[in-house]
Amino acid sequence: MDLRQLRYFTALAETLNFHRAAERLHISQPPLTVAIRKLEEDLGVALFDRDPRGVRLTAAGQAALGPARIALAAAEQVREAVRQGAAGLRGRLSVGFIGSAIGDLLPRIVSPFRQAYPEVELALEEMNSVEIVRAIAARRLDIGLVRLPVMDSTPVTIDVIERDALVAVLPLDDVLSRRKIMPLSALADRAFIIYSPVSVLHATIRLACHRAGFTPQVAQEAVQVQTILSLVEAGLGVALIPARSARFAGAGVRIVALDDPIPIAMGIARAVDPSPLAQNFVATALQSLSDSQSLSK
Repeated sequence: MDLRQLRYFTALAETLNFHRAAERLHISQPPLTVAIRKLEEDLGVALFDRDPRGVRLTAAGQAALGPARIALAAAEQVREAVRQGAAGLRGRLSVGFIGSAIGDLLPRIVSPFRQAYPEVELALEEMNSVEIVRAIAARRLDIGLVRLPVMDSTPVTIDVIERDALVAVLPLDDVLSRRKIMPLSALADRAFIIYSPVSVLHATIRLACHRAGFTPQVAQEAVQVQTILSLVEAGLGVALIPARSARFAGAGVRIVALDDPIPIAMGIARAVDPSPLAQNFVATALQSLSDSQSLSK
């Protein structure tokens, strides 16, 4: 028994006429007759009674019609699921993201994607940028939101999706907190709260300080920007954070711009040969961020 036989059986059961059933199936009548006879032989029971006036379902045929319709509907669902999967409309998409993407970037990407692709299951996992690109190359992740530049040579495709700059964060009682803008070198004698080495920003900040003529005096390292802000507010030092993260700053700190901006960026990474699901996610992310930037102008 196969799906073709079930289609033939259902068409004949619904029309009770070989000629009309063959027309519905877009075949000639002899192949339909042969297929129905073969199906009955395989099942070992007659599904139709035949007489000069036409055909009618036997008790066995009546019992088979419902399950046959269900089987055909299920096969169609499988076919549609395969089509949607191939088009990136259905399936499971694993997304890695760095901690600083949680507050602003991730919601601006995920929400439009869920609306556009409601049948796709998203699995989100927080990691650092190097872990993300390596997981993508190893096919453990499909997509990654990473801080650029990624200090790793793993072959992945990355598009810049957001540009930003570092700003200084100082305690209220620091005399420099009264400024609106200052050179990075003004912080040379301050203790620094810096991102831990797992963050790309750790190397970026150290390099920026080196170019400004000093080595930062690291008092504490932290992973999350909220932790860094809390430590600055507690008076343990100063810090450099992305300007977009400044909105998390409390009343106990001041944000001061740098006169020589330190550019940073966020990227969206995927495999060199991404799946349709990943391609759709990237396209949606780029479009939604482009739309939001246009509205903010």
